[in-house]
Amino acid sequence: MKRGRRDGRDTPSDFPAINRSRPMITDRRSMLTGLAVAVASPLALATLSSRAFAAIPMISPMDLKAPLDFYGSVLPRAELSLATSQIAVGMATQKNTMEFAGFELGEAITVNMVLKDLGAMAPKMDGDTMMVVETMKTAEKGRAFDEAYIALQLKNHEELRDLADAFLHNTAGGTDPDVKQGRHLASLMLAVFKEHVAICKRITGELKA
Repeated sequence: MKRGRRDGRDTPSDFPAINRSRPMITDRRSMLTGLAVAVASPLALATLSSRAFAAIPMISPMDLKAPLDFYGSVLPRAELSLATSQIAVGMATQKNTMEFAGFELGEAITVNMVLKDLGAMAPKMDGDTMMVVETMKTAEKGRAFDEAYIALQLKNHEELRDLADAFLHNTAGGTDPDVKQGRHLASLMLAVFKEHVAICKRITGELKA
Protein backbone atom coordinates (compact mmCIF):
# COMPACT_ATOMS: atom_id res chain seq x y z
CA MET A 1 0.00 0.00 0.00
CA LYS A 2 1.34 3.35 -0.92
CA ARG A 3 1.63 5.52 2.17
CA GLY A 4 1.95 9.21 2.84
CA ARG A 5 0.14 10.55 -0.20
CA ARG A 6 -0.17 14.28 -0.01
CA ASP A 7 -3.75 15.43 -0.12
CA GLY A 8 -3.97 19.11 -0.84
CA ARG A 9 -7.77 19.30 -0.77
CA ASP A 10 -9.35 21.81 1.53
CA THR A 11 -11.51 20.01 4.06
CA PRO A 12 -13.85 21.45 6.68
CA SER A 13 -12.49 21.26 10.21
CA ASP A 14 -14.23 19.18 12.81
CA PHE A 15 -11.57 19.90 15.40
CA PRO A 16 -11.15 23.07 17.46
CA ALA A 17 -8.70 25.55 16.06
CA ILE A 18 -5.25 25.16 17.53
CA ASN A 19 -3.08 27.96 18.76
CA ARG A 20 -0.72 28.69 15.90
CA SER A 21 0.83 31.71 17.55
CA ARG A 22 3.29 29.64 19.60
CA PRO A 23 6.53 29.23 17.61
CA MET A 24 7.44 25.62 17.01
CA ILE A 25 10.92 26.33 15.68
CA THR A 26 13.38 27.62 18.26
CA ASP A 27 17.10 28.24 18.60
CA ARG A 28 18.18 24.62 18.94
CA ARG A 29 21.76 25.37 19.86
CA SER A 30 20.95 27.63 22.80
CA MET A 31 18.14 25.40 24.06
CA LEU A 32 20.14 22.20 23.95
CA THR A 33 23.16 23.93 25.43
CA GLY A 34 20.92 25.19 28.20
CA LEU A 35 19.82 21.64 28.97
CA ALA A 36 23.40 20.39 29.06
CA VAL A 37 24.42 23.19 31.41
CA ALA A 38 21.39 22.53 33.60
CA VAL A 39 22.27 18.86 34.02
CA ALA A 40 25.79 19.81 35.01
CA SER A 41 24.88 22.82 37.14
CA PRO A 42 21.89 22.90 39.51
CA LEU A 43 22.04 26.70 39.52
CA ALA A 44 21.00 26.74 35.86
CA LEU A 45 17.82 24.77 36.49
CA ALA A 46 15.92 27.87 37.58
CA THR A 47 15.80 29.11 33.99
CA LEU A 48 15.58 25.79 32.14
CA SER A 49 11.80 25.33 32.52
CA SER A 50 11.12 28.67 30.80
CA ARG A 51 13.05 27.69 27.67
CA ALA A 52 11.39 25.97 24.74
CA PHE A 53 12.99 22.65 23.94
CA ALA A 54 14.33 22.30 20.44
CA ALA A 55 11.65 21.36 17.93
CA ILE A 56 12.66 19.57 14.76
CA PRO A 57 9.59 19.82 12.51
CA MET A 58 10.24 18.69 8.96
CA ILE A 59 7.53 21.06 7.74
CA SER A 60 5.44 23.79 9.32
CA PRO A 61 2.64 22.38 11.50
CA MET A 62 0.20 24.50 9.50
CA ASP A 63 1.15 22.48 6.40
CA LEU A 64 1.13 19.10 8.13
CA LYS A 65 -1.28 17.13 5.95
CA ALA A 66 0.60 14.14 4.53
CA PRO A 67 0.85 11.20 6.96
CA LEU A 68 4.54 10.64 6.24
CA ASP A 69 5.25 14.28 7.06
CA PHE A 70 3.50 13.82 10.39
CA TYR A 71 5.34 10.58 11.15
CA GLY A 72 8.65 12.15 10.13
CA SER A 73 8.05 15.11 12.45
CA VAL A 74 7.27 12.87 15.42
CA LEU A 75 10.11 10.40 14.90
CA PRO A 76 13.13 12.64 15.77
CA ARG A 77 11.47 13.61 19.06
CA ALA A 78 10.70 9.97 19.81
CA GLU A 79 14.33 9.07 19.17
CA LEU A 80 15.56 11.80 21.51
CA SER A 81 13.08 10.68 24.14
CA LEU A 82 14.30 7.11 23.77
CA ALA A 83 17.96 8.08 24.12
CA THR A 84 17.44 10.27 27.19
CA SER A 85 15.01 7.88 28.87
CA GLN A 86 17.47 5.00 28.49
CA ILE A 87 19.85 7.10 30.57
CA ALA A 88 17.22 8.26 33.03
CA VAL A 89 16.04 4.76 33.99
CA GLY A 90 19.44 4.24 35.60
CA MET A 91 20.10 7.80 36.76
CA ALA A 92 16.84 9.18 38.13
CA THR A 93 16.49 9.14 41.92
CA GLN A 94 13.06 10.63 42.65
CA LYS A 95 10.43 7.88 42.72
CA ASN A 96 7.98 9.32 40.17
CA THR A 97 10.79 10.45 37.86
CA MET A 98 12.15 6.90 37.85
CA GLU A 99 8.69 5.50 37.12
CA PHE A 100 8.04 8.00 34.33
CA ALA A 101 11.42 7.25 32.70
CA GLY A 102 10.51 3.56 32.54
CA PHE A 103 7.10 4.21 31.01
CA GLU A 104 8.53 6.78 28.59
CA LEU A 105 11.25 4.40 27.44
CA GLY A 106 8.65 1.77 26.59
CA GLU A 107 6.51 4.32 24.75
CA ALA A 108 9.46 5.70 22.78
CA ILE A 109 10.57 2.22 21.69
CA THR A 110 7.05 1.41 20.46
CA VAL A 111 6.57 4.73 18.66
CA ASN A 112 9.96 4.41 16.95
CA MET A 113 9.17 0.88 15.81
CA VAL A 114 5.69 1.72 14.48
CA LEU A 115 6.69 4.91 12.66
CA LYS A 116 9.71 3.33 11.00
CA ASP A 117 7.55 0.37 9.93
CA LEU A 118 5.24 2.92 8.27
CA GLY A 119 8.16 4.36 6.32
CA ALA A 120 9.13 7.35 8.44
CA MET A 121 12.74 8.49 8.34
CA ALA A 122 14.61 10.79 10.70
CA PRO A 123 17.99 12.47 10.26
CA LYS A 124 20.86 11.45 12.51
CA MET A 125 21.16 13.38 15.74
CA ASP A 126 23.20 16.52 15.21
CA GLY A 127 26.12 17.62 17.36
CA ASP A 128 24.02 19.69 19.74
CA THR A 129 21.61 16.87 20.44
CA MET A 130 24.43 14.39 20.94
CA MET A 131 26.02 16.84 23.36
CA VAL A 132 22.91 16.68 25.55
CA VAL A 133 22.84 12.88 25.46
CA GLU A 134 26.54 12.61 26.29
CA THR A 135 26.26 15.18 29.07
CA MET A 136 23.38 13.27 30.63
CA LYS A 137 25.44 10.07 30.49
CA THR A 138 28.20 11.65 32.55
CA ALA A 139 26.01 13.68 34.92
CA GLU A 140 25.71 12.93 38.62
CA LYS A 141 22.57 11.44 40.09
CA GLY A 142 20.36 13.78 42.06
CA ARG A 143 17.63 16.38 41.91
CA ALA A 144 19.43 18.43 39.24
CA PHE A 145 19.42 15.49 36.84
CA ASP A 146 15.79 14.65 37.58
CA GLU A 147 14.63 18.22 37.00
CA ALA A 148 16.57 18.52 33.75
CA TYR A 149 15.21 15.22 32.41
CA ILE A 150 11.60 16.05 33.30
CA ALA A 151 11.93 19.58 31.84
CA LEU A 152 13.16 18.07 28.57
CA GLN A 153 10.31 15.58 28.48
CA LEU A 154 7.73 18.26 29.28
CA LYS A 155 8.75 20.49 26.37
CA ASN A 156 9.16 17.52 24.05
CA HIS A 157 5.67 16.23 24.80
CA GLU A 158 4.12 19.68 24.53
CA GLU A 159 5.45 19.90 20.99
CA LEU A 160 4.48 16.31 20.18
CA ARG A 161 0.98 17.14 21.41
CA ASP A 162 0.85 20.19 19.18
CA LEU A 163 2.04 18.21 16.14
CA ALA A 164 -0.66 15.57 16.61
CA ASP A 165 -3.25 18.30 17.16
CA ALA A 166 -2.14 20.13 14.02
CA PHE A 167 -2.26 17.01 11.86
CA LEU A 168 -5.77 16.16 13.07
CA HIS A 169 -6.91 19.74 12.48
CA ASN A 170 -5.38 19.91 9.00
CA THR A 171 -6.77 16.57 7.82
CA ALA A 172 -10.26 16.80 9.31
CA GLY A 173 -12.75 15.15 6.96
CA GLY A 174 -10.07 13.35 4.95
CA THR A 175 -11.23 10.14 3.31
CA ASP A 176 -7.96 8.85 1.84
CA PRO A 177 -7.11 5.49 3.51
CA ASP A 178 -3.56 6.60 4.39
CA VAL A 179 -4.85 9.84 5.88
CA LYS A 180 -7.47 7.98 7.89
CA GLN A 181 -4.78 5.63 9.22
CA GLY A 182 -2.64 8.63 10.13
CA ARG A 183 -5.56 10.24 11.92
CA HIS A 184 -6.19 7.08 13.93
CA LEU A 185 -2.56 7.03 15.04
CA ALA A 186 -2.53 10.76 15.73
CA SER A 187 -5.65 10.46 17.88
CA LEU A 188 -4.04 7.76 20.01
CA MET A 189 -0.79 9.71 20.23
CA LEU A 190 -2.57 12.91 21.19
CA ALA A 191 -4.23 11.25 24.18
CA VAL A 192 -0.88 9.85 25.40
CA PHE A 193 1.02 13.08 24.78
CA LYS A 194 -1.55 15.08 26.75
CA GLU A 195 -1.32 12.63 29.61
CA HIS A 196 2.46 12.81 29.68
CA VAL A 197 2.40 16.61 29.66
CA ALA A 198 0.18 16.50 32.75
CA ILE A 199 2.42 13.94 34.46
CA CYS A 200 5.56 15.94 33.75
CA LYS A 201 3.98 19.09 35.15
CA ARG A 202 3.00 17.23 38.31
CA ILE A 203 6.49 15.76 38.75
CA THR A 204 8.01 19.19 38.15
CA GLY A 205 5.99 20.48 41.08
CA GLU A 206 7.11 17.57 43.24
CA LEU A 207 10.77 18.17 42.42
CA LYS A 208 10.50 21.85 43.25
CA ALA A 209 8.67 21.25 46.56
